Amino acid sequence: MKKFDKDRLILGFAGPVLALVVALALTTVVLLASGRNPFEPYRIMFDSASYVDVQVLIINQAGTYYLAALAVAIGFRMNLFNIGVDGQYRLAAMMSALVGASVSLPGPLHIALIVIVAMLVGAFWSGIAGFLKTSRGVSEVVSTIMLNSIATALIAWLILPKNFGEQPAGSNNLTTGEIAESGWFPGLPMGDGAGEIYGFTFVAAGCGLLYWFILNRTRFGFDLRATGASSSAAQASGVDAKKMILTSMLISGAVAGLAGLPTLLGDTHTYSLDFPTGIGFTGITIALLGRNNPLGIAFSALLIAFLDKSSASLDQYGYEKEIATIMQGLIVISVVVSYELVRRYGVRRQQQKVGEELAAGHAIKTEKEAAL
Repeated sequence: MKKFDKDRLILGFAGPVLALVVALALTTVVLLASGRNPFEPYRIMFDSASYVDVQVLIINQAGTYYLAALAVAIGFRMNLFNIGVDGQYRLAAMMSALVGASVSLPGPLHIALIVIVAMLVGAFWSGIAGFLKTSRGVSEVVSTIMLNSIATALIAWLILPKNFGEQPAGSNNLTTGEIAESGWFPGLPMGDGAGEIYGFTFVAAGCGLLYWFILNRTRFGFDLRATGASSSAAQASGVDAKKMILTSMLISGAVAGLAGLPTLLGDTHTYSLDFPTGIGFTGITIALLGRNNPLGIAFSALLIAFLDKSSASLDQYGYEKEIATIMQGLIVISVVVSYELVRRYGVRRQQQKVGEELAAGHAIKTEKEAAL
């Protein structure tokens, strides 16, 4: 049985906790500097989150964030920085909405088709970056950023009425057309006026369990973690590093393609110009804060979703709702700094423990020699 490592557990929690404390302190300083009450916004946000309808919004938003963060985390585990999750997610949502609105199938088959299209489109778009990295050595950071811009332009072209889009009468918005009800994913009703929890939110939770199982209980997960730690060492032990990079990018993109489905299948049932954007970049924050751990990512997704949805009522009390955006930005900065501080402390602590064990061993040896 594996020995419980208390120091590792403490260090694992120390980074996120320190980041949140620092972000909270800096946000309070910003409020004080602007002459505002530094504690009132927090009370307002917690009061807002006590309502069931806001709680439903938080959970639904967290499901979307969770999938985006999982996509980022898969890349991080391979030491890859997939910044293109936002483009992969939007293009996948748009293409799956187009396909979903153009066919009529029995419910399960209709939903399955939309899900498969979303995963294939996301995997294809991230696979371009993976192919460029493995065949030409192009940094995935550069290629995914460029692919985000290309995805934006491609979506804008595809959704034009002269191509595949539709423009509702009396509206300036452009859509892909509405998916038939057979393609809607059933949710969990939470009572009158509270709305429902998207059914795909539970699929997101299942993806987290699958991520944990594959990463920690399969040969592929071991190879992925080994290649991410040291590609040269993994290659020396028989792992095809280039194949692992390409495979990881494909899987990351496929999961990113799912990130738009909670909203698409549970709420809008169409892709339009006002479909949520920036989800992929928020996913980076959540993956970092959650330390690429599925449980840590879940708590981080709920936290960021809480900041998003509970801050909507701040402007009613004379506070800008952008306070939550400031806090999210400070969390990103704090995560980077706090994790480095915790890492350095962990290295020093490990060196100290090794020194203590060596000293203890030397003392025992000296005692035995003296006894002889």
